[in-house]
Amino acid sequence: MIKEVIVVEGRDDITAVKRAVDAEIIAVGGFGINAKVIERIKEAQKRQGVIVLTDPDFAGEKIRKIISKRIPGIKHAYISKSEGLKDGDIGVENASSESIKNALNAAKCEVKEKREEFSTKDMIFFGLSGDCKAKYKRDKLGKLLRIGYCNSRQFVTRLNNYGIKKEEFIKALQCIDKENEYGKE
Repeated sequence: MIKEVIVVEGRDDITAVKRAVDAEIIAVGGFGINAKVIERIKEAQKRQGVIVLTDPDFAGEKIRKIISKRIPGIKHAYISKSEGLKDGDIGVENASSESIKNALNAAKCEVKEKREEFSTKDMIFFGLSGDCKAKYKRDKLGKLLRIGYCNSRQFVTRLNNYGIKKEEFIKALQCIDKENEYGKE
C-alpha cells in the first residue's frame, strides 16, 4: 500500500488510481476546492504525506498550484499529455495503470504495510454503525480527527490509512460523548 494520500481531481481519477495501486485518495472536485477538502489534505500531509496527481492540462496545473500554495512539502506525480489522452479527452482517468504507477514511483512514493487497527466490529461497538446516532457520531468524529465524513466502511479505511491511533480515536469519542452530556442539561 502507498503510504502517502494521493490527491486527484475527480471520481473518475479515483477509479483509475485505485485500479493501479492500493492507496487512500482524496478528490478535490475541480477548481472549487473548498476549505473542508484543504483541511483533509493538510491532515493527510501531517499524518502520511501527500502526492498530487492532476490532469496534464491548464486546469490540473492550476489545482496543483492552489494545493501547493496552501500545503507545503507535498510531492507531485505527473503523467504526460500523451499518457492521459483518449478520444480527444485528457486526464488521469485515461492513463494506464502502468503510467500511473510510473508517475507515483517518480514522485518517490513510499510503500507501507496495510494497517488494520480498526475494523467493522469497532464501528458497531462504538456506535458508529448500526445505531440511530451513527451518522451523527461519524460526522462529529470525522471533524475532530480531521478525516471528513463518510459511511462506516470508508470510515474504517480512513482511520487505518491516516494512521489514527486507538487512544486518539477514544479520546475524540469521549469529547463527543461529553459534548452530548452537556447538551442534555
